[in-house]
Amino acid sequence: MLAIDLDDTLLRSDLSISFRTRNAVRKAGAQGIAVVLASSRSPGAVDHFARLLEMHKRPGFIIANNGTLLQESHTGSVVFDARIPAEAALLVFDMADAEGFAVQIYDDDIMYISRGNEFSEYGQKITGLRQVVVENFRSMVASGCRRMLIPADPMLLKPLARLLAAYAGDGVSLRSAKPYLLEALPKDVDKGRALALAAEKLSIPKESVLAVGDSLNDESMLRWAGCPVAMINGDERIKEIAALVTEKNNDEDGVAEVIERYVLKGEAPEDRNG
Repeated sequence: MLAIDLDDTLLRSDLSISFRTRNAVRKAGAQGIAVVLASSRSPGAVDHFARLLEMHKRPGFIIANNGTLLQESHTGSVVFDARIPAEAALLVFDMADAEGFAVQIYDDDIMYISRGNEFSEYGQKITGLRQVVVENFRSMVASGCRRMLIPADPMLLKPLARLLAAYAGDGVSLRSAKPYLLEALPKDVDKGRALALAAEKLSIPKESVLAVGDSLNDESMLRWAGCPVAMINGDERIKEIAALVTEKNNDEDGVAEVIERYVLKGEAPEDRNG
């Protein structure tokens, strides 16, 4: 099994996938390797890339929303779908809103936000999702949701994160894929748990799973996989837990090189951590 993060890993800076990388992933799939795209993006924002990689033609998986949703790429069937309980979701929104922060949630191809802000505009640009400002945002989260995002200046998010951890930490997990985004997820849900479930569905042992990522939201996935690979352009803390670090970055086909060497050619990776 081959699990790959999207942003700053599989995708280049212009949010495209190079021909070399597309070809490497497709060849791996054709050789019977189950491909998993693991992203913080919503399912609608991942599907385009999955089809580009021809994942609809053979068994594989999409991990969306940082692990709250696991979906078969070839059938569209949902395997796992976790949601933040209503009480916890309302608490997160009320506390963030009282401090003057915007809150946003994704639903397939739409980004719903409580108020317009520069960070959500940037999010719309990189995801391609349509942005909708909801006047009564609180009612949207009253029944729970898969994840909540709070976009703001990183320095302003740090004290908010401490506040939410103190008062809402029993109902949600807090993390940050990007410095300007604080995420609230269902408790004990992450990419690693979703990847483990995907492998279990196909009876693939963790020792036969290679995972590639760059950010802290990839940590659980890399810690679980038998062969964890970090991007050279990734967070230094992710590199420390990886068995391998790519020689090239996401704009230089770093993922393609890993697939070509260790998946298609079958080279045995040398664990730099012993």
